[in-house]
Amino acid sequence: MILDISQLIFLNFVAMKKVYLDNASTTAIRAEVIQEMTKIMTNDYGNPSSTHSFGRNAKSIVELSRKSIAKSINATAQEIIFTSCATEANNWILRSAVVDLKVERIISSKIEHHAVLDTIKALQLEYKIQVDFVALKPNGEIDLTNLVELLSKEGKTLVSLMHVNNEIGTILDLDKVSLICQQSKALFHSDAVQSVGKTTIDLQMLPIDFIVASAHKFHGPKGVGFAFIRKNSGLQPIFFGGEQEKGLRAGTEAVHQIAGMAKALELSCFNLETEKTSVLALKKYLIERLEKDFPSFKINGEEAGFYTLLNVLLPLPEEKTAMILFHLDMKGIAVSRGSACQSGSQKPSHVLAEILSKEDLRKPSLRISFSHYNTKEDIDILVEALKTL
Repeated sequence: MILDISQLIFLNFVAMKKVYLDNASTTAIRAEVIQEMTKIMTNDYGNPSSTHSFGRNAKSIVELSRKSIAKSINATAQEIIFTSCATEANNWILRSAVVDLKVERIISSKIEHHAVLDTIKALQLEYKIQVDFVALKPNGEIDLTNLVELLSKEGKTLVSLMHVNNEIGTILDLDKVSLICQQSKALFHSDAVQSVGKTTIDLQMLPIDFIVASAHKFHGPKGVGFAFIRKNSGLQPIFFGGEQEKGLRAGTEAVHQIAGMAKALELSCFNLETEKTSVLALKKYLIERLEKDFPSFKINGEEAGFYTLLNVLLPLPEEKTAMILFHLDMKGIAVSRGSACQSGSQKPSHVLAEILSKEDLRKPSLRISFSHYNTKEDIDILVEALKTL
């Protein structure tokens, strides 16, 4: 039997080892999380708002999950509000800050996730608020001196800066920024999607007002996240129809997803140091391989950025840029050029556009993001594939 080319490609694709290095987009769900969710879907299907035993049992699961998540970030249970995702939480916090807390100005950066940037843009058009973008250093770090200067101006202000950049891994000093905002009497909101479950966050020690997280970034299910809302913040709901989540987020709670998120965060925090050591070793090994096989490659951002992320500018011709992800995908390798939420866009990364020259922006850059499920073999397969381009 003679196979046509499409059949040969398919058979080759099936036979090859799949390599997943796009953990900044989403992560594999831990087996223990799947087991927990399956058990709850099977046995605990009551509505948490119902007063009978089925409902009370479901409500108990939700509240125990809330306490577990609060413990992981050293917050109180009443400060944790469940949402469908971090995008919803970002929209809610920013909008309510303007509408209900009477914020007149938002200070952010041009390398935030679009869940923040697009929301700020919409609020600026709708409510005529002032928007200022803090200056960036060449490696993508926030210029804290400029932040202090911006905060010297009068008017009720909210600062919105992400903890770990989802494309280049630059890390915001939450301690310093929290204190700067506190001294200026500004509210502080941080998108912590890339850091929750991957580093220690102590919200009793940090004078931060709001953070958001999404379960699927720390080996939990998609479709569920949470917001930390500092008590007595005055935030109000943005949609209505029920008294769930202390009246702040209407809608029947997704009990199995909430419990899955709590389990995932508990396991991520418990295994944090071991898994961090493993991932750091992989990142170091990839850099060593690239230094050997692509000696003129560059790191976008800084090498000392967050340990789960490495964004690299490859010394390949510009014409390789458009098809590099396709070629890697055909070899069973999953990486990205930036945020998955913008993968359908033909525009270059808005993050890289802020830190790279126009010439370098046209060249192939890859975002490689790791988890403890990755191995050195994955790195070798990636590098060998890149050498064939």
